[in-house]
Amino acid sequence: MPVTAPPSSPTAAANVPQAFLFTATRQPEDLAAVAVDESLSLTWAQLLERVRNLAAGLVGLGVKPGDAVGLMLKNRPEFMLADVAVMCLGGVPFSIYPTLPVAQILPILENAEARVVLCEQAFLPLIMGARGAGAPLEQVVVLEGGAEGCLDWPAVEAAGADMVFDLRARIESVASNALAAIVYTSGTTGPAKGVELTHAGVLKVVDNNMRYLALQPSHRYLSWLPTAGMAERVTSHYAPLVAGGTVYFCDDPRQAAQALIKARPHVFFAPPRFWEKMRAAIQGQWNMLTESDRQQIHAAVDQQLERVRLEQVGKPVPKSLAHACARSDAQLFAPLRERLGLGTPNVYACSGGAAAPRALLEFYYAIGLPLDEVYGQTESCALGTRSPRGRLRMGTVGQAQPGVELCLAEDGEILIRSAGVMRGYRKDPAATDAVLDAQGWLHTGDIGTVDADGYYRIVDRKKEMIINSFGKNMSPVNIEAALTMAGPFISQAAVVGDGRNYNVALLTVDPVHLQAWATREGLDALSGTSELLNHPTLLREVEAQVLLANELLSRVEQIKKFRIVGTEWMPGSPELTPTMKLKRRVINAKYADVIESMYQSEE
Repeated sequence: MPVTAPPSSPTAAANVPQAFLFTATRQPEDLAAVAVDESLSLTWAQLLERVRNLAAGLVGLGVKPGDAVGLMLKNRPEFMLADVAVMCLGGVPFSIYPTLPVAQILPILENAEARVVLCEQAFLPLIMGARGAGAPLEQVVVLEGGAEGCLDWPAVEAAGADMVFDLRARIESVASNALAAIVYTSGTTGPAKGVELTHAGVLKVVDNNMRYLALQPSHRYLSWLPTAGMAERVTSHYAPLVAGGTVYFCDDPRQAAQALIKARPHVFFAPPRFWEKMRAAIQGQWNMLTESDRQQIHAAVDQQLERVRLEQVGKPVPKSLAHACARSDAQLFAPLRERLGLGTPNVYACSGGAAAPRALLEFYYAIGLPLDEVYGQTESCALGTRSPRGRLRMGTVGQAQPGVELCLAEDGEILIRSAGVMRGYRKDPAATDAVLDAQGWLHTGDIGTVDADGYYRIVDRKKEMIINSFGKNMSPVNIEAALTMAGPFISQAAVVGDGRNYNVALLTVDPVHLQAWATREGLDALSGTSELLNHPTLLREVEAQVLLANELLSRVEQIKKFRIVGTEWMPGSPELTPTMKLKRRVINAKYADVIESMYQSEE
């Protein structure tokens, strides 16, 4: 069924679907969404038609303006289809991380008050488990075909195709201050909170990106990070909906490096861990070269690093060095960028979610891929800071983006105010008031500094959180609670994982239960000794409790290794405050050797 005329331009749109309508009408035969495994590709015209049919089908299921609709999908074209279809109805899509267990999916569905969820067959047991546990779901729509108690996605689209339905009228009824999405946090300060973002806020983010990156309808994007996260939504979802282009979808993040080669994106965001692994792969290939070739590359890298370091401190680069660097870039590093899939002219490569080591940044700068370290939060719709093009300052997260106000509170906390700042946390006014003040400033919880040129540095965090090397935010309090509540042995837990590839835990054992257990096991003679705490039978008991806790945690939250460091820490001890709060810095320092021993075999 045809769709009537779109708005006059994407920047004139009052909401995201209006911008999408403009894009789809402007470039109908261009590819919009492509699965890297070639299982599905859609032109903008085909995407528009399917959006129209799915939206109509959802109306048939009773979806109304303001209704929250859950999506549990990997990175695939159907995610774009579903997300846009819900927005066209004035509905509010929200994505669920595919690694979450039922215990964490249930409160999200309850908070959103979702009556409809669209999911893949692989995630159906999780959704049905949450439904069985009390989630208020009325309809579960399954992509690959119906199941008992569920609906078939293609059938819902087919039913919509037969309906009389005016998509444009529906889109025009969506106000700019209406919700465009709920993005659930990863629980850095407790249970996940639903960040409510408006159409106006999302469009402000995209407008900034369009101006800064000069986004064009011919640009390509790679969608590979979780669609439930803000980084993916901003980088590879909202931007092409408004600016146009083609999104390549990679549903397995382990294949992202290979997908890069196929997509050859103009914009690419990844956390530091991705860049670390890519650097290791590059250096591994270099190590396989002949001795003379290795020496040539190492000499070229050293020259590039010399140039980079001079530029970073504002010193002139000697002409001889500049010429040598230009030659090695043309002969060695430009072909390397092509092989990586990052050889597109003026490609924008950025890193975020965690701080990248300076050596890593220097390496990529040397091979012609200067990584822009960006800063923003889900609560700010990812609007925050970035470096001006061509003026990256390593070790900083750049300057305030256009339309964004930043300042430092008296204690150094970074405050953000912009049109992108969330409306609030869904159904949680107390949590909202804790971070969003009456003047509209978002209190980020991050401690920073700013130099005379307006470049910000993140130096500490007020919040207790873990940001691992992949950029995943986690609440240590949540993980520690799972450990201590999983059984009787673990009394206290201190989780470590900031900047690391996986989480480890320092554990104490409940002394009363330990004594009773030792008596039952005939180990009284070892009571009060370190030998008891390291007894193989006790270690197996504690390991079983850790495994039970891991079942309640997402994969990235789970504990890979642990050490028992004693019986209970007492209030007022070096490890514990009088009010029984962990002194994390003291613990990390006191047990530094123990912690490092758990990462010695880190992959």
